[in-house]
Amino acid sequence: MVSEETGEERGVLLTPPLSLEGGLSAEHRAPNIIHRILSLFSNVRPGSDLTRFQLPPMFNMPKSQLQCYGEAVYCTGEDILSRCARGKTSLDRFKDVVAWSISTTRPVIFGLAPFNPILGETHHVSRGTLNVLIEQVSHHPPVTALHATDEKENVELIWCQNPIPRYHGTSVEAVVHGKRLLKLLNFGEIYEMNTPKLLMRFFPVPGADWVGNVRIQCKDSGFEADLYYKGPSFLGFGGNSRSVKGKIFNSTSLKTVYEVDGHWDRIVTLKDVDSGKISTLYDAKEAISKLKTPILENKKVLVQGVLPSESALVWSEVGKGILNKEWEKAREAKRNIEEKERKLGRERNSKGESWVPKHFTVSCTKDSGWECFPKHQSIPTAPIIVFP
Repeated sequence: MVSEETGEERGVLLTPPLSLEGGLSAEHRAPNIIHRILSLFSNVRPGSDLTRFQLPPMFNMPKSQLQCYGEAVYCTGEDILSRCARGKTSLDRFKDVVAWSISTTRPVIFGLAPFNPILGETHHVSRGTLNVLIEQVSHHPPVTALHATDEKENVELIWCQNPIPRYHGTSVEAVVHGKRLLKLLNFGEIYEMNTPKLLMRFFPVPGADWVGNVRIQCKDSGFEADLYYKGPSFLGFGGNSRSVKGKIFNSTSLKTVYEVDGHWDRIVTLKDVDSGKISTLYDAKEAISKLKTPILENKKVLVQGVLPSESALVWSEVGKGILNKEWEKAREAKRNIEEKERKLGRERNSKGESWVPKHFTVSCTKDSGWECFPKHQSIPTAPIIVFP
């Protein structure tokens, strides 16, 4: 049965966040996972775009992709975001932004994927004075918009993310298009960054890792950072390294100020190029371990104030079926959601109507790709909260 630790209250299912400890135990996976995955992809051609590929519930974790995006922002053991807003110098703030960017990298569970959000699905959570709202603004292709505001710290986040997973025979690689903006409004600084790719390999050693390049830049201060995420070698030697290396440099002179080295699930250090001094930039144990599960703020009010489009409500029946290993119930609940969405889509098409996001204005061009602009200046407090 579903335990109290999931935070379930009358249809709202809130599960532990992904963290160093996993957050969602691998016991939720079906047995013989590799064999089942290969069977699942037996008729898929290498190079195929998997954005329309539908997974059976046994390959899902009991939460939406929107919740995974949100957890990277509001589930943290160390408030690095507030530290970014309090830095005394532009370089201090830039270093903290780099640490914060690394903190949004979370362990994933091999063989499990979050639910593909339905069109118009939302996720709204507060942590202290930080309020986060996420909306699925497009379904095909899948595009997610995130807006977060902290009026106390005068911080704003705007993300637009378009993941494209492709099957490559022995692996699945998900490239996350779009950009993340972090605005430190007290200093008039805007930081732009991207995210690493997710690589899930089936052979020779099964595993899931974040890989690739991340660039962080602040045109206002003139600092940039190039980071490179690397998983274990192809044959698996060296274990799960989860390494991240790179540099912080001045974009005008191109002079390297700090070298970055370490592991995003352990310690990442900074080396001052001039002095040779080494210091800790990021400690994953402090930032993403023993994370708290979101809860409903007032259990007497229960779901009042929770939007009907809330991820924790939309997918609750499917999630409960997965947690209880009642696979037929999970499949039926998932079919009902998907069929309802197809019906609504057919109705819009018959009327010649287009979907209009509620919380964001969206544009897509050949040069800039997808961009999302919040319709509101700030995000209100949510009925779902995370305690610091």
